[in-house]
Amino acid sequence: MPSSIPRSAAVSAVVAAALAAGLLAGSTNAAADDSATGTRVHDIQGTTRVSPLVGKQVTGVTGIVTGVRTYGSRGFWIQDPEADANPATSEGLFVFTSSVPTVAVGDAVSVNGTVTEYVPGGLNSGNQSLTQLSKPVITVVSKGNAVPAPVTIAPWSVPDEYTPEGDPAAGGSINGLTLDPETYALDYYESLEGTNVRVGTSRVVGATDPYSELWVTVKPWENRNWRGGTVYGSYESQNTGRLQIQSLTPIAQQPFPKANVGDWLTGTTEGPLDFNQFGGYTLTARTLGTVEDNGLERESTDKQHKNELAVATYNVENLDPTDPQEKFDALAKAVVDNLASPDILALEEIQDNNGAKNDGTVAADQTVKKFTDAIVAAGGPAYEWRSVDPQNNKDGGEPGGNIRQVFLFNPERVSFTDRAATDETSATGVTGSKGRAALTVSPGRIDPANTAWESSRKPLAGEFVFRGRTVFVIANHFGSKGGDESIVSHHQPPNRSSEAKRLLQAQAVNAFVKDIVALEKQADVLVVGDINDFEFSGTTEALTDGDVLYPAVKSLPRSERYSYVYQGNSQVLDQILTSPGVRHFEYDSVHINAEFADQDSDHDPQVVRFRP
Repeated sequence: MPSSIPRSAAVSAVVAAALAAGLLAGSTNAAADDSATGTRVHDIQGTTRVSPLVGKQVTGVTGIVTGVRTYGSRGFWIQDPEADANPATSEGLFVFTSSVPTVAVGDAVSVNGTVTEYVPGGLNSGNQSLTQLSKPVITVVSKGNAVPAPVTIAPWSVPDEYTPEGDPAAGGSINGLTLDPETYALDYYESLEGTNVRVGTSRVVGATDPYSELWVTVKPWENRNWRGGTVYGSYESQNTGRLQIQSLTPIAQQPFPKANVGDWLTGTTEGPLDFNQFGGYTLTARTLGTVEDNGLERESTDKQHKNELAVATYNVENLDPTDPQEKFDALAKAVVDNLASPDILALEEIQDNNGAKNDGTVAADQTVKKFTDAIVAAGGPAYEWRSVDPQNNKDGGEPGGNIRQVFLFNPERVSFTDRAATDETSATGVTGSKGRAALTVSPGRIDPANTAWESSRKPLAGEFVFRGRTVFVIANHFGSKGGDESIVSHHQPPNRSSEAKRLLQAQAVNAFVKDIVALEKQADVLVVGDINDFEFSGTTEALTDGDVLYPAVKSLPRSERYSYVYQGNSQVLDQILTSPGVRHFEYDSVHINAEFADQDSDHDPQVVRFRP
């Protein structure tokens, strides 16, 4: 997940409106005089994901208003109270008005308009489309009618199988397949698109985010971990009970509740089932339940023993001196209290000295000093640091931010071996004699000219000494999942185009580790950082090729393997991998951010303790 894909609520609203105003790019439009009179909602929805009437003008479409949205993609939902006998055809429909609707919940309306298929995020996103009426002419027939009774989405109603395979003749798309809501979860949700639905008391599996959304599961036992989340354990384990919750009430009128993973959304949450770019099927709540705090607490790892080396990795999410001091203080407190002041700490997403200001600045010494000072103020060690400044705007991330990896180390516990001067374009290599490996440059970047690292962070390699033993640490921040299709794509399986770059990056790091191990079989090598991929992925498989590395997260029970929560799935993105020389270790994914509405970063840090 992504790592998660950045977004702006304002931008998404503009995009949605712009696409919709253009009759929703990608819809097939029939001739202007091709119309259907007295059409029912289920006739428009049809038995597949794309309406059989797409592009047609329809008149006299009747229903009861079940929800009104006055922000973002403005419009309202109607539902035909007289359902047909086909469970594959939805009785609900979204009417896109572009401006604030003038109807109210309970109005009986008759609508003329054009049947369109809106693809949230655009045609290239791979997302499924939302069937809707555009350019409507609306007549209110009566007011104060009862809203059609909601369909209850319950554990027994959602199938355990996630989705059918896409049609090879249609490029792997499921759009043309007849819905089978009794067999597949995605088909079940699609058969309820636009319908008034409800969930009862449900466990929160994705904390409230800055966009006033949270995720629940209606299947509390599904791949559960003991902290209350739902673990994403493979490409075939999509966790069918997850559902995104939004509110139809503007935040100014009713603040959205703040919830952490493991809390409960109690009572009834009811409203139309929408489909959007940032999560797929979403219950847009007309009535929102109450959050019951389950008391989730942030974890703290064990302190390393005197003869143990503790190495940690932490993505600090675009840290730069313009961030408020409170962020520095909170991150520093986590290093001291939750990570127990590790001996070596590899940081990802350290920005340059003026953050996103795009003026050619690449140095990050002020960023690091502000952070290390905050650690001392929190009662931690006086860390020293090493890094290599990137070329301006060559490493991806926020434009002008120049993110990079940085090593912090406690000089009272470990020393850094500085070897030769380097710059952003020079590569470090491996040399050695008498069975001892060494880096040609330390700190140094691994193969920075390799096209695998184009617009991406180059790995930072460093040579440390702990109690007379050399330890090699390689800090990474692989390419993001941006551009991948979501798990609710109309392509099944979804296209994951970003994997190609990470595969090449993993191969480059694997080759470097092989060079070390070839010279020193029992070398202590740690590959750490934001790998941006799962422990079961092809990326991880390439990193471990030849058994030169082992994903330490696999030493944990499956239910505890996660560092990130995306769309209600607790999943692995951050990793520490160990060489065969690291025989015995303790590994901990320290859950302090990803499961919480209040976050200092969106990632959880990782730590490994061992005796070199």
